Amino acid sequence: MIGAFIGLFSETALNMAFTNIMEEFNIDAHVVQWLTTGYLLVLGILVPVSGLLLQWFTTRQLFIASLTFSILGTLIGAFAPNFEFVLLSRLVQAVGTALLLPLMTNVILLIFPPNKRGTVMGTMGLVIMCAPAVGPTLAGLLVDSWGWQSIFWVFLPILLFTLIFGLIFMQNVSTITKPKIDVLSIILSTIGFGGIVYGFSSAGEGAGSWGDITVLLPIIIGAIGIILFAIRQFRMEQPMLDLTVFKFPMFSVGVLMVFLCMMIILSSAILLPMYLKGGLLMTALAAGLVLLPGGFINGFMSPITGRLFDKFGPKYLVTPGFILTTVMTFLFTKVTTETSSVTVIVMHTILFIGVAMIMMPSQTNGLNQLPKRYYPDGSAIMNTLSQIAGAIGTAVAVSIMAAGQNGYLAAAASTDQNAMAEAMTAGVQNAFLFAFVASIIGLMVSFFVKRVKV
Repeated sequence: MIGAFIGLFSETALNMAFTNIMEEFNIDAHVVQWLTTGYLLVLGILVPVSGLLLQWFTTRQLFIASLTFSILGTLIGAFAPNFEFVLLSRLVQAVGTALLLPLMTNVILLIFPPNKRGTVMGTMGLVIMCAPAVGPTLAGLLVDSWGWQSIFWVFLPILLFTLIFGLIFMQNVSTITKPKIDVLSIILSTIGFGGIVYGFSSAGEGAGSWGDITVLLPIIIGAIGIILFAIRQFRMEQPMLDLTVFKFPMFSVGVLMVFLCMMIILSSAILLPMYLKGGLLMTALAAGLVLLPGGFINGFMSPITGRLFDKFGPKYLVTPGFILTTVMTFLFTKVTTETSSVTVIVMHTILFIGVAMIMMPSQTNGLNQLPKRYYPDGSAIMNTLSQIAGAIGTAVAVSIMAAGQNGYLAAAASTDQNAMAEAMTAGVQNAFLFAFVASIIGLMVSFFVKRVKV
């Protein structure tokens, strides 16, 4: 969990240094965005393969490999003489995170009985939600005080401690079955998931419109790759990723709710900083501080919702959770340039209380229905679709926001600061309709949730 915290912390922390990196290496915004796109791309390619890796290598081997990649990537970033080395550091770090996230989920499923998993998954939720929430605020302070390289230097001692601690105490808990490696499945998985993530990320960066060949072609190729990958898995005696896990209804419902919840989380995570900085004209640090309470309360709520899940099951958590997210995303479609920062803090905090009630209970209930032999496949599928949801949610939200912003500016025929702020706010209002629709779909799906008897 410590290793995962650093991996997820770094995912958002470096975003605060983009402008500094652009100035230092004299690069454009669409180039620096590769630090995010490349990171997501590696996760999208490697996480689906993790189900196979979990059955080929021991817990200790994967843990040590993961931390080694994270440390190596951090060192490359700390000493990076040019942008290419910064990008390389991100890609190497992403390998570490891609190995660690499914490993963490799999270890929890193996070492904790079903009646205690809610509490433990809630603690995992604290890690997963707090890291991206704290990242921008702490990174803003580091970048202002000591420069962008200081972000890497802060990670390094924690990662080294985690590796040493793991070498001493980590035990092997997984069963090594060494299934046959199907090279064609790995190629199709890489093309499929990589293409989808790359295509949507390109649209989200503004590198191309939805009709642009650089956006459409990767998405189409990716979709074909995923279809061919799925067909091959169903025809194999020993599939690389066993898709028969979807025959368990609560797992399928859980995956869908996690997918929709990730869309809400990551679309709001990119829209709110834009609104706070572009619409309310706040500094980066002030915007980070406004979003901090929501992240902290979400982390604080995750263990509580985990314990409530163990006691009462998912039904009394996920449906009220989606009600909260539906109401709050709707209210975010009504924000203006006059909305107070206190109002934003309250709305964001309630939104993330709803998220805490949805995320881990949905994931835990879904994975609980799977027999032990399906744990590696279940955790790999859940983590893969979370990454794809993030890419899709971010891309669609940014596209809707940009269209609304441009439409407002065209009608206003003005480009002064007030008009730009109003345009940004109008774009954000439109984009939150997407999160609102995702939340309504999640609310309808939540009515089909039943507690898994284990």
